[in-house]
Amino acid sequence: MIITIFVISLLFPLACGMPVAFALIVSSVAMMAYMDLFSVDIIAQNMIGGSDNFILMAVPFFLLAGELMNAGGLSRRIVDLGFAFVGHFNGGLGYVAIFAAMILASLSGSAVADTAAICAMLMPMMRKAGYDPGRSAGLIAAGGIIAPVIPPSIGLIIFGVVANVSITKLFLAGIVPGILMGASLVVTWWLINRGGDRAPVRPRATAKELMEAVRSGTWAILMPVIIIGGLRGGVFTPTEAAVIAVAYSAFVGAVIYRELGFASCYAALVRAAKASAAVMLIIAAASVSAWLITITDIQTAVASLLQPFIEYPKLTMLLMMLLVVVIGTALDFTPTILIMTPVLMPICAMANIDPIYFGVLFVMNNAIGLITPPVGSVLNAAAGASGLTLDNVTKGVWPFLVAELVVLGILVLFPELVMWPARLLF
Repeated sequence: MIITIFVISLLFPLACGMPVAFALIVSSVAMMAYMDLFSVDIIAQNMIGGSDNFILMAVPFFLLAGELMNAGGLSRRIVDLGFAFVGHFNGGLGYVAIFAAMILASLSGSAVADTAAICAMLMPMMRKAGYDPGRSAGLIAAGGIIAPVIPPSIGLIIFGVVANVSITKLFLAGIVPGILMGASLVVTWWLINRGGDRAPVRPRATAKELMEAVRSGTWAILMPVIIIGGLRGGVFTPTEAAVIAVAYSAFVGAVIYRELGFASCYAALVRAAKASAAVMLIIAAASVSAWLITITDIQTAVASLLQPFIEYPKLTMLLMMLLVVVIGTALDFTPTILIMTPVLMPICAMANIDPIYFGVLFVMNNAIGLITPPVGSVLNAAAGASGLTLDNVTKGVWPFLVAELVVLGILVLFPELVMWPARLLF
């Protein structure tokens, strides 16, 4: 009964258009009323306690780093680098979008920010070159969701905090799945454009042009090397890495590229502050729901449903991933992580599923949920940035959505593809 109350009291306000954070609080109040446990103090204490975590400071800093990279010219140089290497192929702008999405993913960790930036830079050119606008925006949206998987990932940070597992190991384990997501988009885009007669966007770059593009983009590419290297070497924590990312982005944008002025820096700070406030409010509200899920033992009820499959870890993992796919169509990225982690982690323990492996696939699954209708916040970002309707982008994203779901299925079957970097380096 308590599960029914939780689901209905959460989904009904969402269906009425209530913001996610307030819907989470409503669902918490409904559960507390059912248990005759209502107390404003409990709500306040859990909201404050859930957001009062040093590691969570990495979230606003990585969001700010992403905004500074867009404002300071780092993102544009990544796109220019992609043009130099793959812009001359048939369908080259699509490959540029995928290349840029993967590199930007290793810089900011924000799917919405990366999608909006790439859409703003590439969609006018893709329209002019005769690409289908809906399909192009769908590709960019599907590339944007690589950001929560490849480190530094805000989603992996949030999962690591909630599940109490190593964020550094999560970062390392996210590398291969992120690369495979990008590879699946390359294959799908190639199949779509195979046999096409679209003229290349630009001629093949000369050796001099390639060297110039590499020289200009080196400062941007160095950032993920510094972050991952520093985390692996124990030089700094994930939170300190986020601060370093902000400092590095500001320095390169203001001093090296000289495109980050006071006005653009202030605008980036405002955008990052708004995004951070929204994320942290959701984290705080979800902390109340997570506490209630724990004391009402909902996770045991869910585990009992999966009990017949516990002896088969891969089958259990597949069933959990299917559950998250369904939930991801109705809930946004961060709330799903915060609500479902306390429910699913005990099941992982019973089935002897590595929490690092589960965390990466869980976050990847939630990232895919960002491009599944009807909620799909990255779909909305792509539609807004490209000036298209949500229906057009949704139709265009389907081939790429299927490709990324296939990658998820492969990783369920072959866990070592996920785990070997973390095991190799630890």
